[in-house]
Amino acid sequence: MGNTKKTEQLDRWILFRYGLIVVALIGLCIAILINMFKIAFVEKSTWQALAERERTKIPDSRINPERGNIYSADGRLMATSFPLYHIYIDFRGDAIDSAAFLQIIVPSKKNKPPTAKDSIKAKINSVDSLAFHLSRKLNRDRQQLREELVRAFRRKDRRFRITDTRITYSDLKEIRNYPFFRLGRNASGMVSETFIERRNPYASLAARTIGNVYATLDTSGYSHGKNGLELQYDSLLRGEAGLKARRRIGGRWMDVPLRKAVRGLDIITTLDLEMQYSVERALRNIMTQTKAYSGSAVVMEVKTGAIKAMANLGQEPSGGYVEKKNYAVSDQIEPGSTFKTASLMVALDDGVCTPDEMVDTGNGIFSYKGRLITDHNRDNGGNSVISLAEAMYRSSNIGVSKVIIRGYEKDPKRFVDGILRLGFGEDLRLEIPGAGHPTIRRPDEKKWTMSDLPSMAYGYVTSIPPIYMLTFYNAIANNGRMMRPIFVREARNDNETVHRFEPEVIKESICTPATLSAIRSMLEGVVEDESGTGRPARSSIVRIAGKTGTALIGENGSYTGNGKQVSFAGYFPAENPEYSCIVVVRRPQVGVASGGGTAGRTVKEIAEAIYTSRAPVDIRKYKSTSPVSTLPPAKPGDMHSLKHVLNKLDVKVQRKDVKSPWVELVSDENGRIMFEDVTISREVVPQVLGMGAKDAVYILESVGLRVKLSGTGRVVSQSIQAGEKIEKGQTITLALKI
Repeated sequence: MGNTKKTEQLDRWILFRYGLIVVALIGLCIAILINMFKIAFVEKSTWQALAERERTKIPDSRINPERGNIYSADGRLMATSFPLYHIYIDFRGDAIDSAAFLQIIVPSKKNKPPTAKDSIKAKINSVDSLAFHLSRKLNRDRQQLREELVRAFRRKDRRFRITDTRITYSDLKEIRNYPFFRLGRNASGMVSETFIERRNPYASLAARTIGNVYATLDTSGYSHGKNGLELQYDSLLRGEAGLKARRRIGGRWMDVPLRKAVRGLDIITTLDLEMQYSVERALRNIMTQTKAYSGSAVVMEVKTGAIKAMANLGQEPSGGYVEKKNYAVSDQIEPGSTFKTASLMVALDDGVCTPDEMVDTGNGIFSYKGRLITDHNRDNGGNSVISLAEAMYRSSNIGVSKVIIRGYEKDPKRFVDGILRLGFGEDLRLEIPGAGHPTIRRPDEKKWTMSDLPSMAYGYVTSIPPIYMLTFYNAIANNGRMMRPIFVREARNDNETVHRFEPEVIKESICTPATLSAIRSMLEGVVEDESGTGRPARSSIVRIAGKTGTALIGENGSYTGNGKQVSFAGYFPAENPEYSCIVVVRRPQVGVASGGGTAGRTVKEIAEAIYTSRAPVDIRKYKSTSPVSTLPPAKPGDMHSLKHVLNKLDVKVQRKDVKSPWVELVSDENGRIMFEDVTISREVVPQVLGMGAKDAVYILESVGLRVKLSGTGRVVSQSIQAGEKIEKGQTITLALKI
């Protein structure tokens, strides 16, 4: 009985305590809800004001996006971005620590004398310390730099530039830790301005086709293309800017990302670097020999219209040649005799003539409607009576003009309509901004005269950009199918294809099969026939077909000057065309200016270089005459890239422990091939001889050197010898050679 009573008392005590706990928790919840309501509604304005005081006065700022890269058709880097900086001091800032800058010792606390710590702080952040570090970094006189800093401070200079040249991000980080600057942007007034430098690891190769970007960023943080593919695909390359805010978190100011920056897409072009090099070399050679004013050369893939190489060179005042303008797509100059192919194609298609019909060219001089028409061999008696095919071989202005006059004198519009039918009236929608368009004079225009008909027949009173003429000849090579020239194959996000640019047919057929067969036979005869003006383009390696052109360059409405444009447009191999090509050379000054001897010879050089580099060779047919294997002529560089290439070539490399990601190939006395470390030290200048431009630039910039490149190929010399002590910010020049 007593135990039962005790148990009941204990139960009541437990329930009482449990009830107290429940009441306390309910009271706590009610208190929390009351305070939440109070903060959210009653004290809302007070807390918002407090939060605003904790927020930085610096507005939200952008995060600059990274611009996408441009690559060749086989994935080699052709353009990439490097951020560079200018550094300024704004001496008008209210928060500038003038005391530290001028080494004035200020007590750390009010009403207390300066301490030794105050003295040291002022000294290490003074103008003397800053001038000392900057003078070493910038190779400037210390005292002179100090005086410039003090003068700028006293006149309250708003934009005193610290560096004359743009510096890298590693330099910027280093300078930010210098005396005075380390106090922060507000206390030091240090401001950095960002510039974007677009670099091509292959120097000037295809520079005008790739284009360039403006160095400065716009107000939204974007870099913009200036010309070429950089401008055409600017919206894809530039990416999307992000946004960040400056917030006080945990007692410190921090950048808080609000929206991430999106990197621009990468562009994969149709350009082939080996072809590009061959084309530029051949064009530069002929222009240097003839001292021409400008020139262009383009190679197109017949089946797809893909531009594999395009070079545009203009003469500098010094006499050298650089890529100045996209002449191949923008120049609108009368083409001359390369247009005869179009004229005869129209006439053959309209049944006006046949390749075998005879035409009397007389002694090389013919007058029609007050205009004198002459052949290039008029001083030797002309061509007399020849077939129309021979008129093409010999590029007879009279022969072609007489056929066109006979067929279209009473209806010149029919002839012009036929020319437009061949594709010269189409918009190629070229991917190079600033491209020109053909200008074909029409009979219904006021300035049309009857003498314009024969003039048009051999390439005058028309303006055809070279890229349009090449597109026409490419259609002939492509069995009459005209393709739109394309420069870009795809756009990628990392390794994922976002958009693929497919080949596009402009016209399924530019003429009848019979006409096409006759024209192709004529173009082969221009090069193969003994009397052909394209005879200098004849090759024993690859058969070339095409047409020469020589045109006087009109000046102030007349052709009395001696300026000429010579050209050759054609394709190869003639029996099964793979590539079409055009070379145009303007105002050659040395030698005899001729479409065959000048431009035709250059096309031959290009065709032979391309054809021989792609001729299939089965190395299994050849046996080694030596028991010792031959070391492949590989450039030192990144081990993984080198290993990948050697695996593709089935070259066996012996295992050897390497500690560096940078290696070179060596062989032992038994001919075994193995990797060997290329040691890179951050204290001394690395050895980069033999490396490619990309690897050499990466290594040298990673140790704090600025790099300038000269030439293409592998590094053959470096201006600062390997092993010398590195001075941060030094410029090293690399000479490259194929």
